[in-house]
Amino acid sequence: MLSIDPKDISTQKLHGYLLGAIAPRPIAFASTIDADGNPNLSPFSFFNIFGANPPILIFSPARRVRDNTTKHTLDNALATKEVVINVVNYAMAQQMSLSSAEYPEGINEFEKAGFTMLPSDKIKPFRVAESPVQLECKVNDVIFTGDEGGAGNLIVCEVVKVHISEDVLAEDGSIDQHKIDLVARAGGNYYTRAKDGFFEIPKPIANLGIGVDQIPLDIRNSTILTGNNLGMLGNVEQLPTEADVNNFKEEHSEFIGLETTKKHTFAQEYLKMNDVESAWKVLLLN
Repeated sequence: MLSIDPKDISTQKLHGYLLGAIAPRPIAFASTIDADGNPNLSPFSFFNIFGANPPILIFSPARRVRDNTTKHTLDNALATKEVVINVVNYAMAQQMSLSSAEYPEGINEFEKAGFTMLPSDKIKPFRVAESPVQLECKVNDVIFTGDEGGAGNLIVCEVVKVHISEDVLAEDGSIDQHKIDLVARAGGNYYTRAKDGFFEIPKPIANLGIGVDQIPLDIRNSTILTGNNLGMLGNVEQLPTEADVNNFKEEHSEFIGLETTKKHTFAQEYLKMNDVESAWKVLLLN
């Protein structure tokens, strides 16, 4: 394993390692205006949500590594205390990337990238009309983490108005993750399209799983079952009853008398289909 003291390598190299390892990252497409009212638009992937009551977002226009300069978005946020955070979906990804070019101060990235400026309701910066969700925010605080190139500047925003395109809503009124089709940032030039990689994991908070520590040792030490497999097996509230296992045995005589490796292989196939109960029944067959 490569072990590194951050102080022993260049900031640029450390930056690359961190962005490659901490990914994918959501994108804050931040719209601001300067003190003279000139619009600015730029994406940032040091971003996330940190609360819902009050609704708090934080993003960081870090100091440039190469020359230790600050970005227009930071300067504008300090000057006006307002920002719109627009989310980025696949349909606008190429335009979003174009807007990240370092145009001179005063150049309108909305125009350069071909986006539509939409007036906000409660603040002065414009929204990106093409974005499926636009969040009008007041800047509550800016936390400076350092004064050298690569240092973060955490802009703490409170959402004061939310705009959601009805095109991305499900029938129950929630945001449909497939319809919204978000993209996220990874290392280098890479992005990821969220809906192409979706998979579901039932949250342990919804039910109290037995835990991996309660799985029989011969199953835990399997050479076939993976850590993910064991996690699924440990997320059940209780094991199938003996009667359930016997009924399964009558319906699936092909599993009777299997040696351990084959039994674990068949159980794994059920886990791939998210049928955890059947996987347990295979594993518990005598």
